[in-house]
Amino acid sequence: MKNIKRVFLIVLDSVGVGEAPDAAAYGDKGANTLRACYRTGRLRVPTMRDMGLFNLEGIDFGSPSPGPVGAYARMREASSGKDTTIGHWEIAGVVSPEPLPTYPDGFPEDVTTRFEAETGYRALCNKPYSGTEVLKAFGEAHLQSKSVIVYTSADSVFQIAAHMEAMTIEELYRVCEIARKILTGKHRVGRVIARPFDGKFPDFKRTSQRKDFSISPPSDTVLNALMKHGFSTIGVGKIGDIFSGSGISKSIHTKSNRDGMEQTAALMKENFTGLCFTNLVDFDMIYGHRNDVAGYTNALNEFDVWLGGVLPELRDTDILAITADHGCDPTTQSSDHSREYAPLLIYGKRIRKNINLGTRDSFADVGKTIADIFRLEAPQLDGVSMLGEIM
Repeated sequence: MKNIKRVFLIVLDSVGVGEAPDAAAYGDKGANTLRACYRTGRLRVPTMRDMGLFNLEGIDFGSPSPGPVGAYARMREASSGKDTTIGHWEIAGVVSPEPLPTYPDGFPEDVTTRFEAETGYRALCNKPYSGTEVLKAFGEAHLQSKSVIVYTSADSVFQIAAHMEAMTIEELYRVCEIARKILTGKHRVGRVIARPFDGKFPDFKRTSQRKDFSISPPSDTVLNALMKHGFSTIGVGKIGDIFSGSGISKSIHTKSNRDGMEQTAALMKENFTGLCFTNLVDFDMIYGHRNDVAGYTNALNEFDVWLGGVLPELRDTDILAITADHGCDPTTQSSDHSREYAPLLIYGKRIRKNINLGTRDSFADVGKTIADIFRLEAPQLDGVSMLGEIM
């Protein structure tokens, strides 16, 4: 569609809208991240309401808009899993039928022994752990020894935490790069994550210098297709890390949701043709995983205020879409991701109004639609294009 020059795709990391049909198999029956925030009585998202958020199929709370200003849908994840990596890959047009490996009992000895030998650091913990609780449990031992804190979660992650008084950020990244090279084959975890922290016990706090070392997608995504045809592909937040740089022409790392929103708004003032792909991670990292429903709700309210300010600034040849990569219900007993539907809200001056796209069978419909918007030949992409319905 030559009339569209820019697509702004924003992932509200973990903002799910209700349990998927197979949620029970993942231990997530009853999970609903958006409903959890609504039940606080403090959710104020008038802009997303106007875009059709409470008109989505399966939503039985909130006040539906009588005439949404764009197209809207909920999407079921077709990939096996509920983690950030395969969620984003699927959004970009690649379904992952096989789940990435997880380690509910910690990493096996062959992995930790090689890690310690090649990095020169002892691995403390080696269990699934809350990211804040692990610092309380092992932070002091780490500071008193030549060690790093190695832990995982319900996701396919190998996380390495180190205090910034004990290790420079460059050294922590080097250790993560070694771990990434080790974790291949059957131990090909989705992400190795650097988790720097500072402060004093018991008030250790993570810093904003987190970095993800991801595996590359198993096949070309819409990002690769766009880049091959000369379009810009700008990743804001951890997008560049999630795709291991594959198909990314420019990567802008951010420190917070607010920073990510400001960077995206700044890009709206620039002249480029292609895709701006933004991830806002605070929903997941700061609020979802810490079961902070009040903080999560407030973060949604803050995003909605920002959104209301930028929508009028979009050009006639722009499209803005909002979605999510999984859920992370902050009111469940678990602090892990939840297997949920993702919302999809699409707005633009040339997008049809009040178009209910129903329930989509895959997040990949987003990537396929973007490919069609820019008239790309991308037969390798999964999903079904929505272009004919929304334009």
